[in-house]
Amino acid sequence: MRSSRIEPVLFNTFNAIFMIILVIVTLYPFLNTIVVSLNAGNDTIRGGIYLWPRQWTLQNYKAVFASGTIYDAFWISVARTVLSTVLNIFLTTMLSYTLSRKEYVFRKPITVIFVLTMYFSAGLIPGYFLIKDLHLLNSFWVYIFPSMISAFNMIVIRTYIGTIPDSLVESAKIDGAGDFKIFLRIIFPLCTPVLATIALFVAVGAWNSWFDAFLYTSSRQELSTLQYELMKLLSSSMNSNSNPNVAAGAGMTQESAVSMVTPLSIRAAVTIVASVPILVVYPFLQKYFVVGLNVGSVKE
Repeated sequence: MRSSRIEPVLFNTFNAIFMIILVIVTLYPFLNTIVVSLNAGNDTIRGGIYLWPRQWTLQNYKAVFASGTIYDAFWISVARTVLSTVLNIFLTTMLSYTLSRKEYVFRKPITVIFVLTMYFSAGLIPGYFLIKDLHLLNSFWVYIFPSMISAFNMIVIRTYIGTIPDSLVESAKIDGAGDFKIFLRIIFPLCTPVLATIALFVAVGAWNSWFDAFLYTSSRQELSTLQYELMKLLSSSMNSNSNPNVAAGAGMTQESAVSMVTPLSIRAAVTIVASVPILVVYPFLQKYFVVGLNVGSVKE
């Protein structure tokens, strides 16, 4: 009888301690990055910065936003993220609904074809020539078209649609509704939890992507994305740090050059600038995240 009273206390105590440690381990790297981004670059080199800056400064953020191209690149990234997310969610859900219908005779071979794309790829060079042949080089649409359909997302959404009772679809057909109307009025609204989860995945991937900008649109500055501009800034800061005379020749003293372009402090500022938009969006989707991923992962 006594042990039955002690066990809940021990469990709750252990659970509380474990969760506190987990929160500390999760939050500390991000908090430390914020602190480093607000600390003077030349002082950051000394180390020993944990949860409070030794020398407060905004020079790292000024260095990030010093280039006027950052603002244009930001809006390109926003447009790319929004369009990629909306089109991926809508088209992938349409495909998932089609492949979830048991009366569709080609659903199994088409599903196999999509699954194979998850394991086999033509490679970087054939992919580049494909983009070139499609006349998408140096075009904004090179960010959108290749990401409109995702095989993994299709499988997750199709599995979720499989949990929706067939009676809803059958009753709608009896009332004279067609497949497209059923999809828009019944299937799409009922898939909100899993779609919110997938939307977060797609948005984060589109927002953080920079390699395709480097590969396909590097010759057009007006199509550069925020992540690509931040990557170039970080690379230039590392080069300037290795050769402070370059920065000094541009009108700054060697001391101020080192302070402004220290790779560690600039990297911290770049990380915060790149993370904040996603952190702002996440709370609006978080309530759907666990439900959508758990239900969408149930096997048929």
